[in-house]
Amino acid sequence: MIETVLVVGGGAAGTATAILLARAGVAVDLVEATPAIGTSGSGITLQGNALRVFRDLGVLDDVLAAGYAFDEVGLRTPDGGVLAVIPDARTGGPDLPATVGMPRGEMARLLAQRAAEVGVKVRTGVRLEELSEAGEAVCDDGTRETYDLVVGADGLNSAVRAQMGVDTRPEPLGMGIWRVFTTRPESVTRTDLTYGGAAYIAGYCPTGDDSIYAYLVEDAADRTGLSPDGQLATMRELAGHYGGPWTEIRERMTDPSRVNYTWFTHHLVDGPWHRGRVVLAGDAAHSCPPTLAQGAAMALEDASVLVEEVLAGHGDLDAALTAYTTRRRERAGAVVAGSVQLARWLLDHEPPPQAGGNADVPGLMGRTAALLTQRP
Repeated sequence: MIETVLVVGGGAAGTATAILLARAGVAVDLVEATPAIGTSGSGITLQGNALRVFRDLGVLDDVLAAGYAFDEVGLRTPDGGVLAVIPDARTGGPDLPATVGMPRGEMARLLAQRAAEVGVKVRTGVRLEELSEAGEAVCDDGTRETYDLVVGADGLNSAVRAQMGVDTRPEPLGMGIWRVFTTRPESVTRTDLTYGGAAYIAGYCPTGDDSIYAYLVEDAADRTGLSPDGQLATMRELAGHYGGPWTEIRERMTDPSRVNYTWFTHHLVDGPWHRGRVVLAGDAAHSCPPTLAQGAAMALEDASVLVEEVLAGHGDLDAALTAYTTRRRERAGAVVAGSVQLARWLLDHEPPPQAGGNADVPGLMGRTAALLTQRP
């Protein structure tokens, strides 16, 4: 019987795991290295399979109130012309929106608030220093405790993964993404995507009645030398190559602090996701470029399946954690592979099948949607 759990990381996987365990009567400590949860990030796209987990967590109504729901996606030409408007797959079922955009920090804040409501003990500004497979954890606030289970949900550069001796690391894919968080033009009521032009992808997602995040994907470049004003100017210059709603979005891009730039990376831990009483979840176990917008959803699904297996009464913890990995690795791996494949088609300028190439984007997205509609 699991009675005490340490969750390392206050992102989607960590807080969701903590909520589900605490609600089942488990004593849960959650430590997060940053000083506060929900104070950073731009926007996030949440598809139906993520909303399905939010409903299980008891935060769906809050998410819908804080975000912007829509059920279709548009495809545009670089000059802003509409090529097609396509119904988006309802991967969470017919009773949930296809997609919700919302501020990433608000999602984190709602999950942290729910965690506190169900009794999770949250300590921010605390880093893990030492960890054993037996569940003994030492943190830099001076605490040393042994837990029945330690969940490493501490992101791409996971300290827990390193402490476990797992040498898998995120690998760069060759693309970089500019993101900006700003006010929403009235014409933006869904995600629209432009493939091609000055960037590989130009897209935006409404995140509230008066907010959006917009993004532009380019070849990976070293942008570390740019000042905040330089970053804003560079993104504005790239955005200037696109028409339609991008014209107004560009005019609203005025705050350098709302612009960020990161590289696309990907990884998938091969083999068991646990060592002894320590297990990985979310970006610590797998990550993908955002080409299929499934990063947060995969993290939330990890939490749901992990807790289901831990509470299932397998007879021993190793069996439960092995069952969790078995259920999650194939599904998460398919999303990683699909996300990477889409990015590589773009990088290679691979034409679609009707033009003699292999870039069957609709087919890939259809297969992914069919997989994600099934419960994990």
